[in-house]
Amino acid sequence: MAQVLGIIDIVWRGANLPVEKGAKLRLGGLKNNVVTYGRKVGRAQEFIGSEVTAKTYLEAGQSYGSVFSEGEGELQVVCDTGQTYVFPDAFLQDPPEMTGGESHELKWAADQWQEILA
Repeated sequence: MAQVLGIIDIVWRGANLPVEKGAKLRLGGLKNNVVTYGRKVGRAQEFIGSEVTAKTYLEAGQSYGSVFSEGEGELQVVCDTGQTYVFPDAFLQDPPEMTGGESHELKWAADQWQEILA
């Protein structure tokens, strides 16, 4: 029986961030857009960026600055199925909104990515 993706770990600027179940990864690259002309259908390519979304908590003693910073940094998405995706120039899109007793969502954007198989 094959193992499928179950757990995603996030490493942001060298720090492992514990994340809730349900983290999302969209790898960027070329996308085909439908173009209709006359009685034909064609495609026009467009580049879309990578996007990673995860929810975490601010823990006692943890610095807000260790999670959020407006600059670029290395983001690693480590999958329990053996793949690691590295984004050397990722950045957080928005400052996280924090509510007591609830997780806050972090959303990174990036362009180039590299896949490493374990």
